[in-house]
Amino acid sequence: MRDLRDIAMLGALVLLTMPSAPAAAQTAAATRDDIVAKLDHVDHAADIDVPALRQQVLERSRSRSKNEPPPQKRPPIAPELTGLPAFNADIQFDVDTPIVLPGSYQTVGRIADALVRASLQPYTFLIVGHIESTGRRESNAILSQRRADAIRDILVNTFKISAKRLQSVGLGEEQLLDPTHPNAPVNNQIQIVTLSKVAEQAEPPPAHPAPAAAAKKPAKRR
Repeated sequence: MRDLRDIAMLGALVLLTMPSAPAAAQTAAATRDDIVAKLDHVDHAADIDVPALRQQVLERSRSRSKNEPPPQKRPPIAPELTGLPAFNADIQFDVDTPIVLPGSYQTVGRIADALVRASLQPYTFLIVGHIESTGRRESNAILSQRRADAIRDILVNTFKISAKRLQSVGLGEEQLLDPTHPNAPVNNQIQIVTLSKVAEQAEPPPAHPAPAAAAKKPAKRR
């Protein structure tokens, strides 16, 4: 009996001394340079009407058609986004809210640090919210928009990124990042997508000096 007890204690000691693996996948956090490398390969500018896309997402998420395909078979609602430089960020939010959990502020800070690098300064970006396919489809679209807006607000208000360089859109479950697994957590990620160059403001034309007043001729003496 004592031998069995000794073996059990030895096994417990072995387990305690073994390095424990976190529940989440052991992937190194992306650095600022990793994010820059993902976003700075811009071949062409994207002409995307973001307000129109928002409306399109809402309208499609309200679809009640009997012939509506399941999430994994729906065509992407904004396929033009898939060909643009993008960084996928695993940002954690409070359940069913746009509140960013404190542990994810470091990730948002790295994104902000990347956006002010010289190679990315000339560009505008789209913050894209996604949601896994659980719950009500329309609610997912609304929540993804609120989360994308929240990341934009943090970048602008906390990290002082110019608001002119950032737009946001929530795609809900209308463009899953992993369509083959609609309920996978990866579908909750936030994407930062490079859109186009910042519009250059035209310089005002140089002010022309006012014409000099004509010199008065001296009056003739009589």
